[in-house]
Amino acid sequence: MPSGIHQVELDLSIEQIWDFVKDMNKWAPLVPGYITHEILTEKQSTWEFKGDIGIMKKKVRLQIDIKEWIEPSTVTFDLKGLNENFGGDGYFKAEIINENKTLMTGSLDITASGKMGPMINVILKKFVPQTATELTDAIAAKIQEVNGINV
Repeated sequence: MPSGIHQVELDLSIEQIWDFVKDMNKWAPLVPGYITHEILTEKQSTWEFKGDIGIMKKKVRLQIDIKEWIEPSTVTFDLKGLNENFGGDGYFKAEIINENKTLMTGSLDITASGKMGPMINVILKKFVPQTATELTDAIAAKIQEVNGINV
C-alpha cells in the first residue's frame, strides 16, 4: 500500500492544534490541488482535487469518512475514490512535547485496485508520501498563521 507519514513540531499547545484540526472546513482546502469539498454529515464529506500523478492529470473525487475524533489528539479517516478505483485511510495526530510545544503527525495510505491498479500503485508510491508531507506542512503553516506565529 503506497503510504506517507510526516511530522512537524509546532510551538503551540495541543489545544491550539485541536482547535484547528477539529473543523474539516479549515484543513480540507489545504489538500494539494484542492478544488472543492462538501460536508455531508459530521463524519462524512466529499472532496474534489486535481491530481497530478506524473503523466496523469485528472480531477479526483473522494469520499472521506471520519472513523474517530479523539479530542484533543487524533482524527482518523477512511477514504474511497468516487470516480477512480482506489481506497485508503489516514490520520492526524498531535502529541504533547511540553505545555507549549506539540508534535503533529500526518499519515496517508492509498491503494489503487482494478486492472490498472498495479501500474498506478507504482506511481502512488512517490505521490502519496509527497502529498502527506505537503498537506501536513500546509496544515502546520496555517495553524501557525491563525495563531499569529510567523512561518
